[in-house]
Amino acid sequence: MGNKYKSGFVTLIGRPNVGKSTLMNYLVGQKIAITSNKPQTTRNRIRTVLTTGEGQVVFVDTPGIHKAKNKLGAYMVNIAERSLDEVDVVLWLVEPSTFIGAGERHIIDQLGRVKTPVILVINKTDMVKKEDVFLSIDAYRKAYDFAAIVPVSARSGENTDELVKVILQYLPYGPQFYDEDTITDQPERQIVAELVREKALHCLQDEIPHGIAVAIDRMKKEKKVMQIDATIICERDSHKGIIIGKQGVMLKKIGSTARYEIERMLDCKVNLKLWVKVQKNWRDSDYLMKNFGYVSETD
Repeated sequence: MGNKYKSGFVTLIGRPNVGKSTLMNYLVGQKIAITSNKPQTTRNRIRTVLTTGEGQVVFVDTPGIHKAKNKLGAYMVNIAERSLDEVDVVLWLVEPSTFIGAGERHIIDQLGRVKTPVILVINKTDMVKKEDVFLSIDAYRKAYDFAAIVPVSARSGENTDELVKVILQYLPYGPQFYDEDTITDQPERQIVAELVREKALHCLQDEIPHGIAVAIDRMKKEKKVMQIDATIICERDSHKGIIIGKQGVMLKKIGSTARYEIERMLDCKVNLKLWVKVQKNWRDSDYLMKNFGYVSETD
């Protein structure tokens, strides 16, 4: 590969729902980050790897940078802000708008503290007129000195090739960090838990706020079938009833849609059993947070 090859770490930041996970999934070509139209879906730093002939981009997805309300919130903000300094490039995703609100100003303040090059990605260009995109570029260009500004549509993939080229320009020269066929370094159990959680959020629509977590109790391959036992943890008894649904219909629906995705990911047959348990205030308990895999990264 000589010294022409580039590789480095890139983080995606942006307010909730701007399409960070959708963009990452499109670029890597596989469903890894869970996507949901509810804020705060991505909780841990998901590393996904995009390998091309020119270089390797390792994406570290951060939870949204927002103001914390509880321990889980504080943990997420802390990770998001710390990861800005640890990467080679910051991608900041925004929607096409000329209004730069308080949330965006908060992010601009954070970016002002880092030396990392920041590429502004204006997503959802398929939802607005061309001139609106130009006006948006202009408004942001005045607010911060970006290394580059790239408009894309993460849903349709429009202009994402250009984005990859621009990212590679700002990465250092160096060897690959991962094998070519590596797509993520998240342990499988964690991805399975996230998929179950995504399907639960999708199926439940707006009936349940963010207070659900998923614990994988058992994951073992037996005679070519992956046996998975998982528990959906919620904060209230009333939520438990909603998750299970009349005669267990909702839980069955969550289970079958999750199983389909997990089978696609693991490439084998899956037998998924789901339980529901109430753990009041788990988001404010250090012990329970650790239990669900939100370990504070002090290394």
